[in-house]
Amino acid sequence: MTKPHILVVNVFYAPFSYGGATIVAEQVAQSLLQSGACFVTAVSTCSRSDLQAYSVACTEKDGVVNYLINLPPDRKFTEIYNNPQVTEILAQLIDAIAPNVIHMHCLQDIGAGGLSVAREANIPVVLSIHDFWWVCERQFMIRPDSRYCNQNPIDIDTCQHCVANRGATKLRSDYLRRQADLADIITYPSEFARGLCESSGFAPGGGVVWENGVRPPSPAFFAKQKARRARSSAIVFGFLGGPSQIKGWPLVRQAFSDIGRDDFAGILVDGSTDGSWWQSADITTLRGTWQIQPRFEQSAVDDFYAQIDVLLFMSQWKETFGLAIREAVARGITVIQTDSGGTTEHSGVDREHLLPIGAPATALTKRLNDVLDAPPFTQLLPVRTYDEQASEFLSMVAPLLAK
Repeated sequence: MTKPHILVVNVFYAPFSYGGATIVAEQVAQSLLQSGACFVTAVSTCSRSDLQAYSVACTEKDGVVNYLINLPPDRKFTEIYNNPQVTEILAQLIDAIAPNVIHMHCLQDIGAGGLSVAREANIPVVLSIHDFWWVCERQFMIRPDSRYCNQNPIDIDTCQHCVANRGATKLRSDYLRRQADLADIITYPSEFARGLCESSGFAPGGGVVWENGVRPPSPAFFAKQKARRARSSAIVFGFLGGPSQIKGWPLVRQAFSDIGRDDFAGILVDGSTDGSWWQSADITTLRGTWQIQPRFEQSAVDDFYAQIDVLLFMSQWKETFGLAIREAVARGITVIQTDSGGTTEHSGVDREHLLPIGAPATALTKRLNDVLDAPPFTQLLPVRTYDEQASEFLSMVAPLLAK
């Protein structure tokens, strides 16, 4: 047969990228495209006042044409997960593109109606779950008080304490579960993510773990790392989480304010698209020398990690994967992390020193002092690459294409 045409559907896509799941969607698509095994097209969203509501714009980056559906800002609650207008646009695009397989990633704002469209068109669908949007109205299982809800399994009767309308939440849950049943394959990035979703009644027994890859270090990375360490022996910490409670910033701030020494440096990465994350955050109490840097593209991953010796991953919720952790251990960067779900499912996890979610700042301060007193330059660890992830995707969809 001719090369299959893969349609990637994700709320964001290059050149308008945001978030780890988007990175995975883009990088896997690029690996598939560059291998010569597939054609790839994308559908994503935007929200621009200078464009008509529900109009479709078209752009292209790195050989992937991306159709952007322009969403109005005043959509109803139900239209976030089931928007008939978006579904109709998807139907028209799918008819025009005529893909052989549709790979659906994060569907918040797009809605799950595309699964029905695909079934009606007899096009197989791979649905990749990246977060908890399918089982949690609030997407990340974060309560209104910014604390992790810690349900496992998830029970709608407990959710009513976090949502505005239990009935609306139940309707949403029932609809999304019905739609997910239309997927041919459902993937999760970790055993933790699959276990929590399936135990909560979401497509029980139907999921597979399809672990995310990362961009591997280039040979030039190690020269950059060595040169920086030769210039200064000071340990440099890196934090990519943003100034939020759920990413552990209050814990980081308190620990570095109380540490009582200054023989180190730190880098805070502003992952926002407009450089707004750290504008109002107070970092004046932090000991050591700190700087704020703007977000970086995948092409600059090596440049960032060559600057740091220790990655701080202080997430206060149970995440599904932990992309930055894998990027770090693939480059010999020490990781200080919390016991945060799927983030611990890697060969380099230091289980003896995992910080429990909710641990006091004193626990982190002790770990920081240990690292500063005896820098544990970590051995390079093998980590799956995006090319390997893409190859596994082709193996997964081969039976679907053969039908």
